Amino acid sequence: MRITRMTAGAATATLLALTLAACGGGDDDAAAAAPSGEVGSTDLAAAGCPDTVVVQTDWNPESEHGGLYESLGDDYVVDAGSKTVSGTLIDGEGDSTGVKLEIRAGGPAIGFQTVTAQMYSDDAITLGYIATDEAIQLSATQPTTAVLAPLEISPTMIMWDPETYPDVTGIEDLGQTDATVRYFEGSAYMAYLTGSGILSPDQVDGSYDGTPAGFVADAGKSAQQGFASAEPYIYENEVDAWGKGVEYELVYDAGFQPYQSSISVRSDEVEGLSGCLTELVPLMQQADVDYLEDPARVNEIILELVEEYDTGWVYSQGVADFSVQQQAELGLVGNGSDDTHGNFDTARVQTLIDQTTPIFTEQGTPPLEGITPDDLVTNEYIDDAIGVQ
Repeated sequence: MRITRMTAGAATATLLALTLAACGGGDDDAAAAAPSGEVGSTDLAAAGCPDTVVVQTDWNPESEHGGLYESLGDDYVVDAGSKTVSGTLIDGEGDSTGVKLEIRAGGPAIGFQTVTAQMYSDDAITLGYIATDEAIQLSATQPTTAVLAPLEISPTMIMWDPETYPDVTGIEDLGQTDATVRYFEGSAYMAYLTGSGILSPDQVDGSYDGTPAGFVADAGKSAQQGFASAEPYIYENEVDAWGKGVEYELVYDAGFQPYQSSISVRSDEVEGLSGCLTELVPLMQQADVDYLEDPARVNEIILELVEEYDTGWVYSQGVADFSVQQQAELGLVGNGSDDTHGNFDTARVQTLIDQTTPIFTEQGTPPLEGITPDDLVTNEYIDDAIGVQ
């Protein structure tokens, strides 16, 4: 059974009882030479970073996290039991920054808990991948501040069979059909789509479990959520029972625009980490850009980790390569309305606050009263000169 990626975000963090099967793929060869012991031009230890910068991701290793793994030196050590990898944190020249980097897998590795919950239960975590809607939902009880947006556009999409629905060109068109739309129960974006009338509440089904079984069994009559950087390739090339293309529209293009997997810190730790973030965030910006330009080394690491962790996550070289292609072509990793990568548009964040506050309030998790974009994101540590070309 193939298990595809769960969308990140607080509302999708429901504990899911998934039956996990063995996975494969990967390459055991570590690329290039290990970083030198000398600190390069960026000295994160002197800047006040912890001896080990610990990053909690929101899923298994994947190409959407490529920029993070770009900063991992080739002296890395894998702990398959804890689903972590650690090594020298390197700069863009491959030199040591004077500290270590530990990357922790999310999703099944943390029992499908939110990254926010992990950060508030483990003080060793420096940074975490948190979507803006999750940050809004938990702002009153577990506030976090995002300092970098690796993904300008969320890959979350709704896909359908073009043979069954030849006249459908987007999610709004699906709302005019009798297609069932499967998604992960509790997803904030679906409450937006139904609340705004784009989809009918009667046609959505929150039973999606991450496998292709329902989509295949319906022979194209249903639609389904997924990642535009993964499922279109997977369903055409790796799901033998389907074996053909799908069409899709990004939820972003339907008007719901969180910053997916934003690099965040606990809000009460921003001041103490300020010196570290001043040096670290530009390094991470550049790593995102470098990965997009040359992903080969990092994709080898990602595939190795998937195999070593053995969580049931199936990830192939083909999917990894397709993801990078989509990141570039769709602008998933890119710049905003300016020439800078990784910064936040506060007007966009305010729109998301306006969209999600009534949703989360109705769900019993109201955001911080009077919340503003400044409570959720900051561009203070962004280097405006770093952008995707």
